Amino acid sequence: MATIQCFEELEAWRKAREMAKAIYGISKKGELARDFALRDQLRRAAGSVMDNIAEGFDRGGRGEFLQFLGIAKGSAGEVRSQLYRAFDQQYLTHAEFEMLTAQTDEISRLIKGLQKYLNATTVRGERYKPA
Repeated sequence: MATIQCFEELEAWRKAREMAKAIYGISKKGELARDFALRDQLRRAAGSVMDNIAEGFDRGGRGEFLQFLGIAKGSAGEVRSQLYRAFDQQYLTHAEFEMLTAQTDEISRLIKGLQKYLNATTVRGERYKPA
């Protein structure tokens, strides 16, 4: 198995990027675009998922990566909760809601898999390799 060299290679980050793009697209239209507080909070949480995966990876240590993955997973839960709020206010169609919640569920599972792998490995991270 090849070693992952950059966060862009992580499936969890790629899926989080797709989800954030979809949320930005959906939040540009309709009533959600005019609910500034919910729109902005939803966008920030979506961005937080991908950003924390990237930051944790680039810190170069297993412990920090695990910490940031936990934050990213929490942000995915926050996105999912906010999607319920948007759906309850009829800002999202049922199809949009289902698509976005399915994406966040998949991202949460991918992050959990990364956490499980990192907890089981003895590799400490790039920053601990001898120069």
